[in-house]
Amino acid sequence: MRAGRLDREITIQRWEENPEPDEYGVAEPDWVDVAAVRAQIVQASTEEFIRAYGASDETVIIFRIRWLDGISNADRVGYAGKYFNIKEVKEIGRRKGLELRCVALETEI
Repeated sequence: MRAGRLDREITIQRWEENPEPDEYGVAEPDWVDVAAVRAQIVQASTEEFIRAYGASDETVIIFRIRWLDGISNADRVGYAGKYFNIKEVKEIGRRKGLELRCVALETEI
């Protein structure tokens, strides 16, 4: 994996169930930044589907990053002001890198 191809910056976030309570004693679960890493966009596409609830656009992006332990489908990726659900995490080589296949689902009714 060449460093020059890692020309984007993404943020990997994880849902935190039991965060620290605020000054009022309220503990609300929220997305927490796990890592900010450099990434390469391998493929990006958008398709439109007609579903029972109306038309929807599905944007699929495949990011390639250096190896980062503990990334799973429960996490999400923040990129260019949008958030993408991680659908698949694929290992590249022997812990050299990861391919994150991500989907952003936007609906129009």
